Amino acid sequence: MECHSQTPRPALESNTHDIGLRIRQLREERGMSLSELARRAGVGKATLSGLENGTRNPTLETLWSVTAELGVPLAVALGTAPAAPGTTIRGTAVAAVLLEVFEEREVTYELYRMTVPAGAAQTSPAHHRGVTEHITVFSGTLRVVAADRTLTAGAGEHIGWVSDVPHSYEAVGDRDVHASLLIRYPRR
Repeated sequence: MECHSQTPRPALESNTHDIGLRIRQLREERGMSLSELARRAGVGKATLSGLENGTRNPTLETLWSVTAELGVPLAVALGTAPAAPGTTIRGTAVAAVLLEVFEEREVTYELYRMTVPAGAAQTSPAHHRGVTEHITVFSGTLRVVAADRTLTAGAGEHIGWVSDVPHSYEAVGDRDVHASLLIRYPRR
């Protein structure tokens, strides 16, 4: 996979103070120190401290790493109601809008509208055990690499995989990818 060097963009286009407070609360509820969570999530201690204090706007990859180690869906860190409709959450290449969170007894689902610019690629960290992702592509061609599997979907096609391993997304060709992303989080 061709790797495009891009400057990480802030994950959220809004104030991260409340998200930082929720992450700190989740960490403390689990009896984890800041250093332990930073180490387990593979993020710098200063990055995590800045996130918890609301002074840093992390990448989507950082938020996913932290929430995976806390064993919660990303939406839990964002709050029960996502930021105002249309607020975009950004990774290195992926831009996603959280549309809805569905809660069931044993599972939480997050539904996103996502875009990956033509030629862009992003590697995302592993989610917690048993998490799966399901993407339906509306336009463009998307390639996903998860563990030893390479999955490709074009317009009108669907792919799914167990995403408790690092995985990458790449918009193949000269068209942006527009898709829906459904993430299924089993409760621990």
